[in-house]
Amino acid sequence: MGLNHDSTAATTAAADDSGVTGGPDGPDTGLPTPDDQRGPIGGAGTTGGGADGQGGGELGSTRDPMPAGLADGAYVAKTVIAVDGPAGSGKSSVSRAAARALGFGYQDTGAAYRALAWHALQQRVDLDDPAAVLASWDTFDYAIGTDPDGYFVRVGDTDVTDAIRTPEVTGAVAHIAKLPEVRHRLVQLFRTVMRKADAPGIITEGRDITTVVAPDAEVRILLTADESVRMARRAAEVTTQSAAETSAALARRDAADAKVVDFMNAADGVTTLDSTDLDFDQTVQAVVDLARAATH
Repeated sequence: MGLNHDSTAATTAAADDSGVTGGPDGPDTGLPTPDDQRGPIGGAGTTGGGADGQGGGELGSTRDPMPAGLADGAYVAKTVIAVDGPAGSGKSSVSRAAARALGFGYQDTGAAYRALAWHALQQRVDLDDPAAVLASWDTFDYAIGTDPDGYFVRVGDTDVTDAIRTPEVTGAVAHIAKLPEVRHRLVQLFRTVMRKADAPGIITEGRDITTVVAPDAEVRILLTADESVRMARRAAEVTTQSAAETSAALARRDAADAKVVDFMNAADGVTTLDSTDLDFDQTVQAVVDLARAATH
């Protein structure tokens, strides 16, 4: 059952045991597509939408303060759907397809970790030096498209949508993701994206989303499946290595992530969605149904 229909991530999944989420590309499931186009959200220095064909949109900043009167973690006039889960569970492709069906925005939080790793590599930062990694944040000018049909990732003027999926970046991400201060700063960035996205709601997926990034989201979902099923799904995507190699990479990624966050057990108030016996469309529909039940 091929839940994780991420064609972009599949090309680099051979090296993907980095401990962050994969890419956003999912199949055309026949679900309705919203006509609206939303613009980029992200780091300081980005300019207004429209010129790049992605449409307009209010821009955020990696260093924007919280709006006055809002508690930490609060959101502005939109529905937030938070999706957690282990590697191979289909978080990215399911979340993107569900966002398309609902007319919501979509945020792949793993892209920010990867983009920061790419930026650090470009700056020739010593990844084993936490202070140097943190210093690279000062010049990290990040933007991401939150339209599920207009996804992109930029650092400054450079489109890094494909570059952040290379084995070199994948190998660097673990150095970035293990630093608590980096994770804290990225949490604030993710919340800025959620607050400032144009759509009436947004689905944000990744690791520790339901417990740390968006603990007050209207819908919090732990998307999971039996380990053997997740490994089989990932192995079916990857053509550059054997099933045994793919399974070993997925196991290493789960082990690395487990040192930082608990992504296998649902926290209080989080709905577990086990996709072991569901196909892709059925899983997407389950997420859509949970979202609609919470907003109607």
